[in-house]
Amino acid sequence: MTFDSYGYSITVVQRSPKPSVWVRILVPVLVNLKIKSMNKITTYFRESYKELMEKVSWPTWTQLQQSTMIVLGATLVITAIVWVIDFVSNGILKFVYNQLF
Repeated sequence: MTFDSYGYSITVVQRSPKPSVWVRILVPVLVNLKIKSMNKITTYFRESYKELMEKVSWPTWTQLQQSTMIVLGATLVITAIVWVIDFVSNGILKFVYNQLF
């Protein structure tokens, strides 16, 4: 395999000249697509970092603690509600099954 002066296309020595032509056409296209997609990914991460550093307003330590306590309290309340519903439905189903069977 050899690269041309730009480093994009590959010349493959085979018995038929057709595959060599297709390789010369497709390899630069595939390389350019890979470079463009990598540039998009790099740009995405660069812009994301810039946005996180300059545009996002981060909470203070007190605000973070308050939000954590609110989430913890809501989680405990919802857990208790689900436990009560589960306990009641379990009791009802046991009663119904004991009556039927």
